[in-house]
Amino acid sequence: MQAWAQALWTGPRWESFLRGVVRRVLAGDEPQPWWMPCRVLTVVSADVDTATGVGAIWIVARPKSPRTREHIALLEWHGEQWRHAGGSSSPADDPVDVEVLDVHHGGSVLSLTRSIDPPRSLTTAPWINCVKVLLGRNVGHVLIGGRQIENPTQGRLIAVWTSPNNRRAARPVIVAVGRDGTELSRLGPHDSLDTHTWARLRQEW
Repeated sequence: MQAWAQALWTGPRWESFLRGVVRRVLAGDEPQPWWMPCRVLTVVSADVDTATGVGAIWIVARPKSPRTREHIALLEWHGEQWRHAGGSSSPADDPVDVEVLDVHHGGSVLSLTRSIDPPRSLTTAPWINCVKVLLGRNVGHVLIGGRQIENPTQGRLIAVWTSPNNRRAARPVIVAVGRDGTELSRLGPHDSLDTHTWARLRQEW
């Protein structure tokens, strides 16, 4: 099974795997395939925005191994099917406890629409972006721009969005909302720390 998983990362098999995850998310099911042991490959989180036709999948391969790696896959609805647009791979971060909100850049890739009218489309095609969001236990959900995403049991999720070509680095406002509906913290498009963390640091100073 491990050899099979290592051969998964390229070609039609990889595309088929990603499309299967997207189908499960759209059906409201858990993103983890039932036939894939979590010790071999764990789908940490997957997010699909049907309004813009983009998706992001956060995967950890061999999560309990010293050689564990993290994979971020970005997808786009293009040519009447979900296609892998790109992504990244890196050593996996160690799990950390988060008080309220912590956000890490996940990746960006130019939309597949760039292939329609090259080279002009390289300057007009939108970007597909994602972030990894870590949440505290008291957070009920997060608002990513105009979308609401529930806090999963493990407190880790990935969120995807699109941005215009000339605003590649633009990130939506991210708001952590408590289970009682009150705002706990927020992170602006260009902020490095969320408001809760800033408030705690000011008290310590």
